[in-house]
Amino acid sequence: MEKENVCIKCYNMLDKVAEKLKLNESEIDILTIPKRTFTFSFPVIMDDGSTKIFTGYRIQFNNARGPTKGGLRFHPEVDLEDVKMLSFLMALKCAVANIPFGGAKGGVTVDPKKISKGELERVSRAYMRELYKFIGPDTDIPAPDVSTNPEIMAWMLDEYEKIIGKHAPGVITGKPVELGGSLVKDISTSLGGVFVLKEIIKEFNMKPENTKVVVQGFGNVGMNAAKILHEQKYKVIAVSDSKTGIYDEKSLEIEKVIEHKKNNKSLKGFKSAKEITHEEILELDCDVLIPAALEDQITKENADNIKAKIVLELANHPVTAEADTTLEKKRIAVVPDILASAGGVVVSYFEWVQNSMNYYWTEEEVLKKLEKYMITATKEVEKECKNFKCSIRDALYISAVNKVLDAERLRGVLK
Repeated sequence: MEKENVCIKCYNMLDKVAEKLKLNESEIDILTIPKRTFTFSFPVIMDDGSTKIFTGYRIQFNNARGPTKGGLRFHPEVDLEDVKMLSFLMALKCAVANIPFGGAKGGVTVDPKKISKGELERVSRAYMRELYKFIGPDTDIPAPDVSTNPEIMAWMLDEYEKIIGKHAPGVITGKPVELGGSLVKDISTSLGGVFVLKEIIKEFNMKPENTKVVVQGFGNVGMNAAKILHEQKYKVIAVSDSKTGIYDEKSLEIEKVIEHKKNNKSLKGFKSAKEITHEEILELDCDVLIPAALEDQITKENADNIKAKIVLELANHPVTAEADTTLEKKRIAVVPDILASAGGVVVSYFEWVQNSMNYYWTEEEVLKKLEKYMITATKEVEKECKNFKCSIRDALYISAVNKVLDAERLRGVLK
């Protein structure tokens, strides 16, 4: 197999699991080589009349357990290697959450902040025109990710339906509710993480009212996580966005922080707390640290300075492999994103189911089902931790890898 087809980062993540499960070469190949990889360029006419070429990606990593599923990110640093890793993690995430999907990921190398809304719409529609033959409700179902949102999903859905000539709401999730989106989707990743944390802190004999939480990242996921935790009486002592961090050792008034952020587009200037740097926020003395921004935030350079008892990954892969080893040695419990942030894909699954039935659930029904899925997944991993006497990450990888490989065996792909 050509080296460029293999997910090198996936190899690194599977190292310990492969040894514990005694995986053979065929099994490792299935877990590290994407099933389908798409790279394409497409022209978009900009507002000034010029034409700009953009590069788009989509990787369908593994579909043994069902149609592939995963987000689309618009970011200047999107590249093929990251998309490979993220699609692999989505395959594991769907397995951990016990939903019948495989893993996928995609995106466009673009900075949405540097183009107009009209240009953004044209990029979104052009991306869909390149991809439409290779996706569908029973094939591959995209969703929002970094710098994409329900409005962009609506544009893409509209473009897809125009091309195929019929309604197909199940082709994309994370849509506006008016176009077949699910209730609770806007807070699903955050809320799912809170349900997981609720179970995890029981093992530490912690109570919400005595639990100090730091949230790095104040986009949709981080902001909603802080809000929900504050409402449930956790002490949210610090939050940060791309510009700065703010800290109050007693507890931030999250409603006022959110209002300030919405009015000023930044946390800068919030007067009721101390301003701190991005480095300082990760290294604060707290019970729970929630990285909810981008990948690779906790690295070998700063892992030794992490003081939290629990790290709850709401971002995609925010802890590097080297840092993970350091945190394990320090006996800091890391709850990986393939469990902690699985609430988003669980409610995406609910949305897909509702689209398929053309019957829609109440908010109460969605909340009840989400809590059940997240608690079941958390209890499963706690059981695996005890069986294998290993970290949460290793237990999750063991469980997910076994589910994917079992599906491949049942199909006759593996013997």
